[in-house]
Order: sequence, then C-alpha cells, then structure tokens
Amino acid sequence: MTETTQTDKKFIYLDNNATTAIAPEVLEAMRPYFETEYWNPSSMYAPAEALARKLDEARATVARRLGAAYPDEIIFTSCASESNNAAIVGAWKAARRVDPKRNRVITTKVEHPAVLEVCRQLEREGAEVEYIGVDAQGRIDLREYVRALRPGETAVVSIMHANNETGVIFPIEKLARLAKQTDEKIVFHCDATQSVTKLPINLSRTATSDEPVGAFANVDMLSFSGHKIHAPKGIGALYVRRGTPVERFLIGGHQERGRRAGTENVPYIIGLAKALDLEAEDREATAARMERMRDRLQAEIEARIPWVVVNGKDAPRTPNTLNVAVYGAEGEAILMLMSEAGVCVSSGSACTSGSLEPSHVLSAMKVPEGALQGNFRFSLSRYTTDAEVDAALEAFVDVVAKVRATSSKWNNVKGEPIA
Repeated sequence: MTETTQTDKKFIYLDNNATTAIAPEVLEAMRPYFETEYWNPSSMYAPAEALARKLDEARATVARRLGAAYPDEIIFTSCASESNNAAIVGAWKAARRVDPKRNRVITTKVEHPAVLEVCRQLEREGAEVEYIGVDAQGRIDLREYVRALRPGETAVVSIMHANNETGVIFPIEKLARLAKQTDEKIVFHCDATQSVTKLPINLSRTATSDEPVGAFANVDMLSFSGHKIHAPKGIGALYVRRGTPVERFLIGGHQERGRRAGTENVPYIIGLAKALDLEAEDREATAARMERMRDRLQAEIEARIPWVVVNGKDAPRTPNTLNVAVYGAEGEAILMLMSEAGVCVSSGSACTSGSLEPSHVLSAMKVPEGALQGNFRFSLSRYTTDAEVDAALEAFVDVVAKVRATSSKWNNVKGEPIA
C-alpha cells in the first residue's frame, strides 16, 4: 500500500511524479553507510578504501542500468535540477569557448522549470534560445524542430524524455539523431527524470536507431533524480558520454573526475544504485500493472464525469501518469477537498503548483481556457494498489460534483460549463 499518515489521518498517495516513497530495500541498503560505514571515501586508511570500492560498484551499477559504456560517464549530483543546470550551462559554455558563433540553445515550451529557467538565464547572458512548440496532444512539432537546428550555430539541444505533467513521451532518439545529422558538434541533452525505470533507456552506441524504443545512441547527456524512483531526495545523476565537451560545474576538489567537487554522498549513492537494481528486476511487469490501473482510472473518470478532457490521451505516455482537465471547476477547491478526503493528487507539476498561473504545459497544448484552471495529475507508483485507485476515483467523482454545485463557472441546470 502507498498510504501515508499525518497525525492520525491516512492518505492515498497518487502524486508520484512529484516524489516517491523510499523503497524498504533501498533504505536497508543505505543503513550501514549511516551507522558503521561512514568513512570519507577519499581517505587512505583501509575502511575508507573499501568504501571507495563500494562507491565504484554503485557507479558501475548505474552505468549498467542505463546502458552506458563506462562507469566514469556517470556523475553523481544532488538532484535532476542540478544535473540539468550542469549539462546545459556546461555544454553551452564549452561550445562558446571554442566558437563564439555557436550560441544557440534549443528546447521545448513544455520542459520542466529546471530546464526552462536555465535557458532563460542563458538568454540573459547572451544566448539565443529557441523554444519548440507542441500540438494539442503535447507532441513536439518536428518541422519546427528541424528548422531550428542551424549547423554551426547550435550549441545545445535539451529536450525531456517524458513530460512531468502529462506523461507525454518525446521520440528522443529520433530528435537526437536529427541533431547529429544536422551538425555532429551539437550536444544533445535529455532530462529523463520522469522516464528512468518507467521506460527502457539504452545509451550504448550499439543500440542503433533501428532498435526498439529506448535506444539512445545519439544522446550525449542525460539527467535523472533518485527521489522519483524510490531512492531518497538529495541524490541525482548526470550521464556525460565520453568526449562530450562540457565545463566542470562545482570547483574545489577532485571528486567526480574533477567535474563536481565535494565529498561523495555515499549512503544516497548506494541507495540510488539499489533503486535502479530493484526497478530493473520487474520493470516491464510493474509498468504494465501501472498502465492497467491508469487506463481504468481514466476510463471511469471519462464515463462518470461530464466535460472532462484527458490531456495527451492520443500521444504515447508514461504508464503511470494521467492528466485530466475538468471544465467548470476551480482546481484549488478540488485539491483542498481531495486532501480532506485523504487523497494526494496535484494540479500541474509540484515545482509550479504554488502559482495561480495556468500550467505552461497545458497552455502550450492550447487546452481551452475553461479547463486550464481545473487540471489534475494522478501519478502512480510500483506500490499503488487497485483499492487505492478505486477509492481515489470515488473521491474525485464526489469532489468534482460538490465543487461544480457552487461554481460560478458551471451551469447546474444544463450540466455544462458557463461560456
């Protein structure tokens, strides 16, 4: 069960795209490194050297699970936001140092703020950034993307694998291959925070574009975070393919091959590797089970609540994510009543839910004005149960009806939104 407690109240947790519970196996794997194996792995005495070998093993595990050719292509960070910052800024600076004309950065309008805000900062520093649009289903505009790939000018492309709000999946290997065919010096970065463990990823050069989904042979850098995959908050990773020009981003020590200084967060690194091992054991079965629950929840919501739109319904999506837009209802009121009913869901992404502004993702998808303020994300995990989905569904149906009954945006006589 994924129930959580606050004082005596139990909650059903369906906000796993925001963060996940630490897996019991992960917690147990970490425990010795808090209690007895607390050494600094850079020290020279025997216990520390043994710990350094454990660190090497964890790095090799992460590399193997991603299909990376070499363990030293994995850099441990504090989170995906740090990884995104390091990748985009580091690659842009490295390109500019060699050729000042290589000043363009390409991304999409629906990226996580950890990418969008970095790009906006680079604009303030003189970069030319192009934000590629999406269609009504959240799929990238391929023609616009190809036009944006200017050889000799583009330094970095940064595009997410799966959207954190809608779950819509981008064809990363195709996008990366198009970039390399345009100009082999373009560095392609992928934010895979919402896809690692949910979708297949293989960064090996032997994984050609003719292979199934997950072959990332042309991706140069890839970011993800531990707390989305049942590891703790405070640990992430950045994959940097050997030979990729990127400047170091934290100065002051030799750690991470001189690219990120600071004593390694050993317990959390061990936990991250364990989480990847755990998910790899049954990824396909777990993904299939989450997708069945997601699809059932989606079908019931569509059948029982009128004037609801499933965002990204006709696009490929991650198996655990459902985003619905409810006409004629205030999102804040629904979230409050869902919480009172003991169900945790979100409106948009966790990093933007404190804002009253409409979701930038749904705005880019041109979701109608009447539904922009009533969008909700249900995101499942390996621990979500059918009983929890059933209970969340009943709560959501009841709450939407209650909110619409007193909403100035809903006509209760006609049963439709007020124009």
